[in-house]
Amino acid sequence: MRKAWLTALAAAALALAACSSDLPPAQGPSSAPEQSPAQQDEFFDQAEYERQLALRDATPQGPEGKPWEQALEPEMVDTAQYAKDGPHHVCFSNASVDNPWRQVGWKTMQAEVDLHDEIAEFTVLDAEAKDDKQISDISALLSRDCDALIVSPNTTATLTPAVEAACDSGTPVIVFDRGVNTDCPVTFIHPIGGYAFGATAAEFLSGEVGSDGKVLALRVLPGVDVLEHRWAAAERIFADNGVEVVGAEFTENDSATAKSIVSDYLQREGRIDGIWMDDGTAAVAVLEAFEDAGMEPPAISGEDQQQFLRKWKDEGLTALAPTYPTYQWRTPVIAALKILNGEEVPKEWILPQPVVDSGNLDRYLTEGMPPLHYGLCGCQDMPGFPQRWR
Repeated sequence: MRKAWLTALAAAALALAACSSDLPPAQGPSSAPEQSPAQQDEFFDQAEYERQLALRDATPQGPEGKPWEQALEPEMVDTAQYAKDGPHHVCFSNASVDNPWRQVGWKTMQAEVDLHDEIAEFTVLDAEAKDDKQISDISALLSRDCDALIVSPNTTATLTPAVEAACDSGTPVIVFDRGVNTDCPVTFIHPIGGYAFGATAAEFLSGEVGSDGKVLALRVLPGVDVLEHRWAAAERIFADNGVEVVGAEFTENDSATAKSIVSDYLQREGRIDGIWMDDGTAAVAVLEAFEDAGMEPPAISGEDQQQFLRKWKDEGLTALAPTYPTYQWRTPVIAALKILNGEEVPKEWILPQPVVDSGNLDRYLTEGMPPLHYGLCGCQDMPGFPQRWR
């Protein structure tokens, strides 16, 4: 069996090398390609869209006040075959820590590990957002006698063979955050998803701006499934409500670029009534573009970053923050230990995906935290808070 999964990992690496020369060169924000209807439809699944929107109203199962341990409509799987005595060696192949969301999540995961004495060793390799490195990392981890392997894939399709090879090794595999195109992991952990995120923001903005309103959509990058799902849902909600989308622009998550785009649209359109964002990192910079133009802030969707929540609170913004909560980084560690105890876990572990609104804003706004800290870390009662997250 060891030879089989080593062969599979080698094949995955060769496949990646073979296709890497066909990848297009990196493009700047101003040259991001427009997508054809066919390309857009590639990222839309009507059944999954409907499922995610329905899951927003589902009642989670699990401990009250601990959403990282809760699950929506879980279908449990038996893990008795993986039960073993501790202490345990848990391994983690991480896609990267190259943005504030992942940095907050990584600190939260480390704090979760510290809560469990039964984890004697926690081995982590960072793929630095490189598919080929993560394929190699997974191979390396499987040679280190890991009792359980957690994977946050860098990309979906390319990492699928490596995850399948890991499953074939007999080590229980837990995938979270981004998915892969196989159901071989013992569990796949994620919040509801991108359709729910995008639709929630678009429904809010549609209600605020009305059918004669103008909305500008700011997107990070094309071709990233979770971001494409957010926009695919929003686009349909806006169309159903007769909202005019004056533009959908890519920013590559650069705040200065986002601010410049908004300034250009304000000069061109005269007014923008709403800002929809598939990532809230640049929300404050976007609002500054309106301030510089001497205009009132628009209705806006952001995320649970402290700088946005603070501005929202201080200025009484008309805002909403759908979230992709960083508390999900706690769940894979909890899942790994359940599996090694032979306890049932959900096959697809769907976590609640809360929404920050004016009614619960104070709950997620934490004094003294860094501007890019995420309020839904679920870390407030963990060891080392708040210093560990500063």
